[in-house]
Amino acid sequence: MFRNRIDRPLFTALILLAIGGLIILFSASGGDWDLVGKQGARVAAGFALMIAFTFTPPRYFRLVAPAVYVLIVLMLAAVLVVGASGKGAVRWLDLGLFQFQPAELMKIALPLTLAAYFHERSPPLRWHQVLIALVLIAIPAGLIAIEPDLGTAIMIIGAGTCVLFLAGMPLRWIFVFAVLIGSVLPVGWHFLHDYQRERLLIFLDPQRDPLGAGYHIIQSKIAIGSGNLFGQGFMGGSQAQLNFLPERTTDFIFAVFAEQFGFAGVLALLLLLAFIIGRGYVLVSRTHTRFGRLITAGMITTFLLYAVINVGMVAGVVPVVGVPLPLISYGGSSVVTVLASFGILLSIAAHRRLIDT
Repeated sequence: MFRNRIDRPLFTALILLAIGGLIILFSASGGDWDLVGKQGARVAAGFALMIAFTFTPPRYFRLVAPAVYVLIVLMLAAVLVVGASGKGAVRWLDLGLFQFQPAELMKIALPLTLAAYFHERSPPLRWHQVLIALVLIAIPAGLIAIEPDLGTAIMIIGAGTCVLFLAGMPLRWIFVFAVLIGSVLPVGWHFLHDYQRERLLIFLDPQRDPLGAGYHIIQSKIAIGSGNLFGQGFMGGSQAQLNFLPERTTDFIFAVFAEQFGFAGVLALLLLLAFIIGRGYVLVSRTHTRFGRLITAGMITTFLLYAVINVGMVAGVVPVVGVPLPLISYGGSSVVTVLASFGILLSIAAHRRLIDT
């Protein structure tokens, strides 16, 4: 029954990525078994949730989507009042036994809610429908940006925009919104936190503060460059092992991987990520229902943004915004969220196969 419902190519690729993530986390942490054990437990919980979602009929996701959206918005509001702080931001809710980021859950809840809203609304969309969708996107994106967590807010906006586009929003409207956003960017500069402004300036010129704000990206580039063709070997590399590279188990773990496995290893990792994304979009194209197409496209686009923003950030081609590398960076909320989203995708794919047979 499991083999009949699961998409084996995608499931196998996710297992390979998760196992590879634990291996590189072990190296990046200097052989910290406790850290790897905690991450392994989170990966196991994520796969258990993914399998449970795979066996859940898609109509249940559509029914609960609005309630889940409202609940997570309330959680995001609670974070601003009673949230736990860390590294200069307030992003977590402390439940005693564990902490979690409601913003990560919104990466699932928002595409689900938008897909449920547009499920019975045929294109082209009317202006009031687009307005309602934009409000649904703006509320969580705004709350997350206030935390502050600009990277996750950008991902929320990107996933929501993808669903809007596939739901039938005319291209000319997207162009108009892009122009409007571009026109207010100079004004938005004044609302950024000091460290966010500094990150943007460092992105343009890392050498302006090489021992301060620019230190992360400079050390990351050194690590990537020192990997050469085949890398310096597992548990090797001076940048990671001698603690020159900050956040080496979280946001900058890709730099550790590049230093140890070189261009060949990076190419293999990028191909694996590309296969997962490509396989996801193949399943999107085979989905029969409008809800299924919208939600699966939103989920895969979120995963795509995870990978592109993190790799670009570590390589210095996009500003540092604190987005983890999916299933590789240390962190429980993102791991469980990513695997849960693939569970929803697999549920919709399995439902399509059952209809076809």
